[in-house]
Amino acid sequence: MTQTSENVTWLTQEAYNKLKDELEHLTGPARTEIAAKIAAAREEGDLRENGGYHAAKEEQGKQELRVRQLTQLLENAKVGEAPAANGAVAPGMVVTIAFDGDEDDTLTFLLASREYASADIETYSPQSPLGRGVSGKKVGADAQYELPNGKLATVKILKAVPYQA
Repeated sequence: MTQTSENVTWLTQEAYNKLKDELEHLTGPARTEIAAKIAAAREEGDLRENGGYHAAKEEQGKQELRVRQLTQLLENAKVGEAPAANGAVAPGMVVTIAFDGDEDDTLTFLLASREYASADIETYSPQSPLGRGVSGKKVGADAQYELPNGKLATVKILKAVPYQA
């Protein structure tokens, strides 16, 4: 998965390849497709009242923003191995925590950048308060993080295993 340290983003080879493929698609076939949509809408006439044209231009803007994001991410990426299954919390791991030591009140999440967010598992960034609090801690240890109201919350780390896509 990923671990961001200053401007460097650590990626597994699989994650790097996935992001590179997305970038290649966006700068190739997807760019050609959106240009064709814009050209077709432009031919319909008055651009001020042409909903198709404006929608295509907005889609193009979002696509180009994603291209810039991916380009920057990949330029600063370092490819490395997935985290070791040594019981220590690190980016790329699925972590289960218990709130205030209550083993019935648990949360399981992937500690990774938002590039890996999916509907399958909740994802927390290593830079989030919870992510910073649990990073580096071992299974069985307590960790603290700051809540939005400024108070500290304590969680117990129950499990930390490498993410398997």
